[in-house]
Amino acid sequence: MTIEQILAEVAALRSQIEVLREERASLTVTVTPPENDSPQAITEAYRRYARENAQLVAELKGIDDAIAALEDQLVQKQAQLQQWQIQAKQLSLQEQLDEARKIAQVHAQRINELAAELATEIRSLKACADELSPLYWQVYYKPFITGFKTISVPHVRSDGDVWTIVNRIV
Repeated sequence: MTIEQILAEVAALRSQIEVLREERASLTVTVTPPENDSPQAITEAYRRYARENAQLVAELKGIDDAIAALEDQLVQKQAQLQQWQIQAKQLSLQEQLDEARKIAQVHAQRINELAAELATEIRSLKACADELSPLYWQVYYKPFITGFKTISVPHVRSDGDVWTIVNRIV
């Protein structure tokens, strides 16, 4: 059963309940109990009316029972509809999550590519510095470049569910 079918059933139930309520309102005849009478006299007036109009009272009871049964069905259908909406929302959230993970995967791959390029460039610079440093010391009495032992580049890795960004020392 689809969400559209459930919505159609809910609308049909509401419509039928409204029709029955209008029918009941047109059939209802009010009993006018004597004023300032005892509760027993008021009860007897309603019972007398019910005996004298048994067919009408039975029809009203049938309409009331039908309304109650339809309202129970309506509650069940609304609960079913709400469950469908929650499931649809979860699917939507799952789809959003999958799409976001794909985008994150692209970025993580790009970071890892850039990190590999950067590591290559840093190693090349270190090779130049190693070659140039003795001469630099002789001319300027200080190192050409320092800090190669603490140079790191980011790297994204995943165990499937959790992604971690680590710094790899170059």
